[in-house]
Amino acid sequence: MAIFELKLPDLGEGVQEGELVKWHVKPGDLVKEDQTLAEVMTDKATVTVPSPKAGRVVQTHGKEGEMAKVHQLLVTLELEGSAPAQAPSSHGAPAAAPAPAAAPVAAAASAAPEAASSSKVLATPLTRRMAREHGLDLSQIAGSGPHGRVMKADVKAAIAGATAARNEVSAPPAAARPAAPPVASGRADERIPLRGLRKKIAEKMVRSKFTAPHFGFVEEMDATELVALRKRLNESLAATGDKTKLSFLPFIVKAVIAAMKKFPHLNAQMDEAAQELVVRGEFNIGIAVATPEGLTVPVIKSADRLTLRELAEEILRLSTAARERKLKMDELTGGSFTITSLGQSGGIFATPIINHPEVAILGIHRMRKRPVVDKNDQVVVREMMNISISADHRVIDGQMAADFVYEVIKYLEHPDMLFLAMA
Repeated sequence: MAIFELKLPDLGEGVQEGELVKWHVKPGDLVKEDQTLAEVMTDKATVTVPSPKAGRVVQTHGKEGEMAKVHQLLVTLELEGSAPAQAPSSHGAPAAAPAPAAAPVAAAASAAPEAASSSKVLATPLTRRMAREHGLDLSQIAGSGPHGRVMKADVKAAIAGATAARNEVSAPPAAARPAAPPVASGRADERIPLRGLRKKIAEKMVRSKFTAPHFGFVEEMDATELVALRKRLNESLAATGDKTKLSFLPFIVKAVIAAMKKFPHLNAQMDEAAQELVVRGEFNIGIAVATPEGLTVPVIKSADRLTLRELAEEILRLSTAARERKLKMDELTGGSFTITSLGQSGGIFATPIINHPEVAILGIHRMRKRPVVDKNDQVVVREMMNISISADHRVIDGQMAADFVYEVIKYLEHPDMLFLAMA
């Protein structure tokens, strides 16, 4: 019997684990090559794990809702054309195999995840490095995160406790810290578990806010010329039979890229481990998309090389895939800057949270007609919109963020200049 052991593949960008959201197969099922086996949730989105080979599912490893680590055994397959093996008697639990040769494979497969989970504490690489530098044993620190994950704050508390002990100051160790008190429920209350994408969003937002010191800057802009240009271009596309419709986002992406060429430090990520700012050589722009499960950020790769029409098509494709939960992992990784827009629900302005490890995020807010005073001191009606930026104050100063926003506004208020910038 030819056995193939599928392990959870690399999830990209330092992601070490994901939550098993849903199994699409069970022991005994026949699967084709590229057929979806499971859905795994990372801190970016839900991704599907396809079968690299055709065969029969001998065993699935892990239950829905549990965490699976990268390179952890996920599915044991009996390859197509090999001698049949007895299917496990229940989901995730193998039955006694009739052939002695199959037993060691099944036993090793079921034991490996247990050994891994009992010997390795859940923690990010940054948390591990911090503990190692201070001589702390992670297994001796009470984790306050999901599934007992040891958080950066837990290690900091342990460091503070150790320092106080060395100074003969009476202070309780991190393990003795009181847990947060439970919230009492009333008879009419509903409790909704924080899980899936919503839980991952919560974890990432907390990490971003507590890692990067945020500051915000907001300015208004006159979008009247942009509205007119978009209308003309859409009319031209329709006249040729092209069904592509340009939203405002392709223009905003182009304006952001043009501004980044003047302020490259905005197109960057912060390497926490090395304490270095990594200025990216490519313009990979993330577009925040609202889905029923929560916010997802697919990435437009090499956005500077795409035309306005191509950008519109790519934004539509990625947005649709996000809402249908069909995004691939490489479409969720590699971003260097994020744009978030809620369209007509965008409000006057907001201060979005940075998509860490990026160092800034641009917020696009609702466009509306407002009376404004023009350069001739005349009150006129114009299409006005606010733009906000949230930036990591460790590496981006207020002046740079403001100048960057004004550069973006310059191109959006005079959109004909975009064609010169794209030349």
